[in-house]
Amino acid sequence: MKKKTHKDISAAELSSFCGQAALILEAGLPLYDGMEILARTDSTGDHALMYQTLCEGVARTGSLYEALRGSEGWPAYLVGMTGIGERSGRLDQVMREMERSYAREERIRSSLRDAVTYPLSLGALLLLIILVMLLRVVPVFRHVLESMGLGAGDNGVFLMNAGTVLGWVVLCAVGLMLAGTLLAVLLMRTTYRERIRLGLRRLFPPLRHLYRKISACRLADALSMLLRSGFQADEALKMAGNVLDDPDASRLVDQIRRSVEEGTGYADALSESGLFDELDVRMLRMGIAAGREDQVLSRIAGEYEEQIESEISRLIGVTEPALVALLCLVVGAVLLSVMLPMAGILSGM
Repeated sequence: MKKKTHKDISAAELSSFCGQAALILEAGLPLYDGMEILARTDSTGDHALMYQTLCEGVARTGSLYEALRGSEGWPAYLVGMTGIGERSGRLDQVMREMERSYAREERIRSSLRDAVTYPLSLGALLLLIILVMLLRVVPVFRHVLESMGLGAGDNGVFLMNAGTVLGWVVLCAVGLMLAGTLLAVLLMRTTYRERIRLGLRRLFPPLRHLYRKISACRLADALSMLLRSGFQADEALKMAGNVLDDPDASRLVDQIRRSVEEGTGYADALSESGLFDELDVRMLRMGIAAGREDQVLSRIAGEYEEQIESEISRLIGVTEPALVALLCLVVGAVLLSVMLPMAGILSGM
């Protein structure tokens, strides 16, 4: 196996590359000169080797598609769309479309990162506060109560021990949740990615709905771009499946394509898949009748992107008060378990 010599290129960097490639083509610069400029501007970056290899490939073949295909690290979807652009003579327009598509992809990924990072940070803070309470605050109060003559068999000591046990139970539970989340994030970067995604979708129905929306957004965006490039519906469906990293959604796209090949209407096949809402399918039917299905699909992708961001914000909005409420309950229970015995002693003096 060939050793990997580069980092994975992000959607933001892919968007930037496609935008620069489109600018080079629109300005009428020779392709090799433009790629040489790109290679020089990133000569010391993380992807310097990729750009250098790409520049050499363009010089050797005269084709951006062949150069991308012969270089490591470039997504198959970008490589395929570049080949489409060269064959159709619309490479500059395809690069502009890819710039927009990867910019949308980056916004979705950024929202997903925020959805994980913020609860993790809040959970770590909760863990730290409970740990300080149990290791620093409770022992001080315990020493004070013992100095006031509270015996081991008294109810006050029982309450204090119960509060301490509650604190440790919650501490362990939060710690396990944080460790599990961190482990899942790390495994998402390995070959176990699909298994982790499948497990998370089964455990958390809101995530299942969110992944469906993300797949529908990506599919609508890709279909819009392909149809605008002049491809037929069955060809567009076959190629658009490459943009989906969800195996379940990819199987649904294959099912849609087979239905279209068997004579089912384009909108009917999309409706039967369950990826798109019925209201959007009706709008797509109108677009097909008017010969504007590419514009309708682009609008649907934009609406789904807004819905994805809204759902992620809602999940974060639910998680934040839940963690804060848990923190208040645990800290309050631990403090009450300490203060009630002390109040009982003081009132009896």
